[in-house]
Amino acid sequence: MTQKKLYIKSYGCQMNVYDSSKMADLLAPLGFAEAEDYSDSDMVVLNTCHIREKAAEKVYSELGRIRQEKERMKKEGREMLIAVAGCVAQAEGHEIFARAPFVDIIVGPQSYHRLPEMVKKAANGKRANGLIDLEFPEISKFDSLPEPRGGAISEFLSIQEGCDQFCTFCVVPYTRGAEYSRSMAEIYREALKLVENGAIELTLLGQNVNAYHGVGLDGETLNLAKLIKHLAKIPALKRIRYTTSHPLDMDDELIAAHGAEEKLMPFLHLPVQSGSDKILKAMNRKHDTDYYRRVIEKLRRAKVDIGFSSDFIVGFPGETDADFLATLSLVKEIGYAQCYSFKYSPRPGTPAADMDSQIPDKIKSERLQVLQELISNQQRKFNESCMGQEMEILFDRKGKHEGQIMGKSTYMQSVHVLSAEDYAGTLARVKITEARGSSLGGEIVEMGQENGYNQIRKVI
Repeated sequence: MTQKKLYIKSYGCQMNVYDSSKMADLLAPLGFAEAEDYSDSDMVVLNTCHIREKAAEKVYSELGRIRQEKERMKKEGREMLIAVAGCVAQAEGHEIFARAPFVDIIVGPQSYHRLPEMVKKAANGKRANGLIDLEFPEISKFDSLPEPRGGAISEFLSIQEGCDQFCTFCVVPYTRGAEYSRSMAEIYREALKLVENGAIELTLLGQNVNAYHGVGLDGETLNLAKLIKHLAKIPALKRIRYTTSHPLDMDDELIAAHGAEEKLMPFLHLPVQSGSDKILKAMNRKHDTDYYRRVIEKLRRAKVDIGFSSDFIVGFPGETDADFLATLSLVKEIGYAQCYSFKYSPRPGTPAADMDSQIPDKIKSERLQVLQELISNQQRKFNESCMGQEMEILFDRKGKHEGQIMGKSTYMQSVHVLSAEDYAGTLARVKITEARGSSLGGEIVEMGQENGYNQIRKVI
């Protein structure tokens, strides 16, 4: 079979990265091998996200650039298939064909397992029928996916999809559907395969991952804490993470797991979105700030050294100066290791898009700048607090400089080291000697024959 070039561009969340890897696996039997860019590619897939502002317009802009390459190839007698997948595909539907008639395939996030069949039809010139699939099939797409190829030291593993919370700013319930949890058996099989192929860290994924309620081996319903306990029994698996969580689903058993399970990393992304109870109610978050504080306190009692990150939206409809100051107050009180913050942008079809009291963009920008400055200062202080500590680092890539390798700490910090030896793909102890804004530098502490970590090699 002649090898064909496949270029997949992922937008947005880790779930899209996972889905893109699965699309590559699905298309491999058709002779497609992944390429680094879309030039001369036989197929291009844009796996889109609809969360951020002007998401659809960014996709159309990218499609315009790809179209030029498609037309160039056509003049040379070659064909390029273009597919739009993911949440923009789900939200825009046939409008994509209307605005970009050169697109061949539109497929939603719950239907991409049907890509091989759609590609075959497109190759046979049957684009007019059946090359848009935005269904929410009764049979889970996971039942149709091939075994993971893996090969990376750190891998994503999807355990849950969809969301039943219906926050007023969010499109996920409409593009990803209702909450669905995979069974423990199929998750465990995929985890074993990923570890067999070299992974020592797994990040469990879900739009609302701690709402996980999959079927166990005995037919009972498992929560996320029990699933983590089962996965931790895999000997070669050294690290477990999960994202993204909702405060309402941080039950006591999951909180306790952070203190009891050594393989569960001491870092949790727990979005709150606002520090104002009024805004949280308007967002339909179903919790207030006191509830969020209590969850944080419980987690810190369970795991003293746990670090937190969060998401914040500024300029939500009706947000006053007092509401914004409440957000700043909460950020100062919690003390985050890092955070993601964004200006509110209306998503068509969501209740918040039609709310009165939309905030002018100028005010949103000003508030975002203030919040991000506070968050950056907290991240810097957190990183400085790591100075002098020995931390376990998972090295997964080369750095920008000769002899430099990079990895992630247990707190998801980027760590840079210089070493004459190649530690890529391994765990190593590092003494932190520098804090550089969003990253750390240090010295590798190599395991000695008798005295443990006693041999120091100077690194940046």
